[in-house]
Amino acid sequence: MLRTFHSLGGYNYRIWAAGALVSNIGTWMQRIAQDWLVLTVLTHDSGASVGLVMSLQFGPPILLMPLAGMAADRFDRRRLLIVTQSAMAVLALGLGLLTLLGAVRLWQVYAFAGVLGCVSSFDAPARQTFVAELVGDEGLPNAVALNSTLFNGARLVGPAVAGLMIAAVGSGWVFVINALSFVAVIGALAAMRTAELRRPPPAPAGPSGIVEGFRYLRGRPDLIVALTMLFLVGTYGLNFPIFISTMSVSAFHGGPDLYGALSSCMAVGSVAGALLVAGRKRPHLVLLRVSALSFGVACALAAAMPGPWSFGIVLALVGSLAQTFTTSTNSLVQLSTEPFMRGRVMAIYMGIFLGCTPLGAPLVGWVADAFGPRWALGVGAASGFAAAALATWYLERGKRRRAGGPPPGPAGGVAEAR
Repeated sequence: MLRTFHSLGGYNYRIWAAGALVSNIGTWMQRIAQDWLVLTVLTHDSGASVGLVMSLQFGPPILLMPLAGMAADRFDRRRLLIVTQSAMAVLALGLGLLTLLGAVRLWQVYAFAGVLGCVSSFDAPARQTFVAELVGDEGLPNAVALNSTLFNGARLVGPAVAGLMIAAVGSGWVFVINALSFVAVIGALAAMRTAELRRPPPAPAGPSGIVEGFRYLRGRPDLIVALTMLFLVGTYGLNFPIFISTMSVSAFHGGPDLYGALSSCMAVGSVAGALLVAGRKRPHLVLLRVSALSFGVACALAAAMPGPWSFGIVLALVGSLAQTFTTSTNSLVQLSTEPFMRGRVMAIYMGIFLGCTPLGAPLVGWVADAFGPRWALGVGAASGFAAAALATWYLERGKRRRAGGPPPGPAGGVAEAR
């Protein structure tokens, strides 16, 4: 338990975690209120409109990846986060005021979602790499896992509070509350002891764009394998809203109450998985292989479950293994990358992590419609098996190279020794 929560012993990470928890709860509240506003107030139950809002909000990281990674490497990350978090607060407040005044229109929600996606593109890589400044490389795996715990813990609280608030006072006040929640994380950033931050060494002179990040990855086959595994699982295996909603309605003939209960099962599993990873030491490629394979097996088991309760139990296991895989991949990529390149490499990571699930969602949804939701879960299982097979191939190749002589270079040697 001490190892699981040891990052909280540092002052800077402790106040960051407290502020992030409050802000994450507000963020989850806004997501629910925004979808409800679009679905029930601004349209007549238009799922396509909700999907477009999601695309506008989560698509920009792919397009802005070059600038976002360069900014995370070149600028003071704490100050950059103060700017991005403040901008998010202003956007939430603006949407809240428009809603409270009864002046909000669908195109305005689209606009706010698009601008928020652009701001988030710069916020995400800076936030991911800033953790290393709070705890150092030695505490990075634990801190990344605790961050995931906070995010998924907020996922348990935020939607429930949002539902009560929407019913009581409407979506507008939920947006305003989210705006106020950013005060917690901005205050935490302002109150940090800057002398205790573990700032990375300055990037060497020369080109600093995202092209340099791809060139760096070209010489790091271990990172390419880890990111490709993330692409496979992220694109086809992390479409949980599709899995859960279609199983709830088509397989178990339930309503929104069942959908909510099964979503909670997933969130509980995600929190448990993040806490388990927090107790581990430095992650390695073998852990990614095992967690990807186990994720595939769990998805296959979930597809075979006969009733909602057994499905919910296995769904918690699926959530735990998915969290283990994604959190371990995050830590491995950061720790295996030189500090001066982390911003650009993590921008690529976030582009894959945030951008690939919407790419695979249409295919997974088509499989669910054409063949049934259990086959859609089979697609998720196949993604885990494919990722595990890729890791196995790479590790076996490393064993053969070591048997035939020294590994070709320091980067490949470090990775293959794992």
